[in-house]
Amino acid sequence: MGVKFITAKEAAYMIPNGITFGSNGFMGTTFAEEIAMEIEKRFLETGEPNNLTLVFCAAQGDNDRRGLQHLAHEHLIRRTIGAHYGMARKLGELVVQNKVIGYDFPQGVMCHLLRTTAAHQPGELTRVGLGTFVDPRISGGKMNEKTQKEEDLVQLLQINGQEYLFYKSIPLDYVIIGGTYADEDGNISFEKEGTKSEALAMAQACHNSGGKVFVQVQRVVQSGSLDPQKVEIPGVLVDYVVVASDLKYCVQNFGTEYNPGFSGEHRMSLSASTSTPLSTKKVIARRAAMELEDDSAVNLGIGVPEYISAVAAEEGISNKFTLTVESGLFGGSPQSGLDFGESLNPACMLAMPSMFDFYDGGGLDQAFIGFAQGDLEGNVNVSKFSGRLPGCGGFIDITQNAKKLYFCGTFTAGGLKTEIGNGKLKIVSEGKAKKFCEQVEQITFSAKTAIADGQPVMYITERAVFRLTKDGIMLCEAAPGIDVEKEIIALMPKRPLMAPDFHLMDERIFMDKPMGLNP
Repeated sequence: MGVKFITAKEAAYMIPNGITFGSNGFMGTTFAEEIAMEIEKRFLETGEPNNLTLVFCAAQGDNDRRGLQHLAHEHLIRRTIGAHYGMARKLGELVVQNKVIGYDFPQGVMCHLLRTTAAHQPGELTRVGLGTFVDPRISGGKMNEKTQKEEDLVQLLQINGQEYLFYKSIPLDYVIIGGTYADEDGNISFEKEGTKSEALAMAQACHNSGGKVFVQVQRVVQSGSLDPQKVEIPGVLVDYVVVASDLKYCVQNFGTEYNPGFSGEHRMSLSASTSTPLSTKKVIARRAAMELEDDSAVNLGIGVPEYISAVAAEEGISNKFTLTVESGLFGGSPQSGLDFGESLNPACMLAMPSMFDFYDGGGLDQAFIGFAQGDLEGNVNVSKFSGRLPGCGGFIDITQNAKKLYFCGTFTAGGLKTEIGNGKLKIVSEGKAKKFCEQVEQITFSAKTAIADGQPVMYITERAVFRLTKDGIMLCEAAPGIDVEKEIIALMPKRPLMAPDFHLMDERIFMDKPMGLNP
């Protein structure tokens, strides 16, 4: 029938009740914001569409009013199957409050399920998730009581004596995607986007499921005028094109409307690097930066690990390794906050499923990741705690498959205040929450799996450094100025193992001047 050009409101009114609905994007990039907004308006006015199953991979939202926040309404959504709920807080709240059926699966797995769906394969066979909460021996990714009686979407298999998880493919009925331009034949280009996300895989999965693909763009151009190397989705996969009524619905990310350095259209000059103030987070980042290896492929998680890039720049070692972002980016300067998922001046942009191929196959040499809870066995939780559901995102894929792994975070949370200087650390006010507990609320990283795989793991805080051993975590270093018994061990559920070579952390970490990491 050929592609049809419609408005966002018309697109919203074409969504039936009870279907499986896919949404593409990474935070704000390649997200069809105006279509999502019009779906919300229609639901609030008419009560339709309703009872949708929502399928998504990455974080889609600004934790306020945009992204999947538009769809976070009871009855509009019946079931969610996604990876990261953290930037769509209201959606996570619906799951935590037991108002919708909720599954949480690794982000790479979700990306790859789009490809298995497109290929009419029964599902994704992988080791990703073994020993974590998505393992059916624990919870199978079911995030609340309402979901416990629902179908199992992941099962444990043994092949040639090895354990694997099998995740079922998810046919899609309707999907919404954001792109840059459409030509008159429906070909979609991505030249002004900061990532390609999972757009192609999602369009293929929906089209091959017999569904309808809606793409929101900035403009329509003449047939044949698009550079074929910039076309990410061929017109044969597209049913409807929506030209946004305002470019504010086509931002590169929720933190930046447009920066040609994100999309690789231009190389942007970097402002002179200024030293970040010495702080608790910078102390952790400095200790972590001491572990960076030459010629390594590195992933930095959100939160404290973001500071490692700034420390590396200050120390003049940024050119010794390659930073990657799970959205599909190699090189450049990864961004933070509401621009997370972008990189300034990237060297290469892949589709997100391809990046997770690289990650899952052990392509990452080092990963520096944050943590919310840890226990003495070495398990880590970031996905569900204290009544919140951030979800696992790409955490499981990354932490399980990186050759070397470093968890980076404060020792306590909620009000921690420190004084740092002259080579020492002083705790002024202790955080209310002890991050090392008897047992994590949910296992997002399995120490047992890491030990079985022989993966080196380190836990870096502002006052203590631990390593994972087969008998649990071992205290290896403490900050100068810290009372080990009172300010480390007394704040843990029981005494950890002590390293035979226990020593103090390098005092350069706690001085307000460069450490001299560049020999």
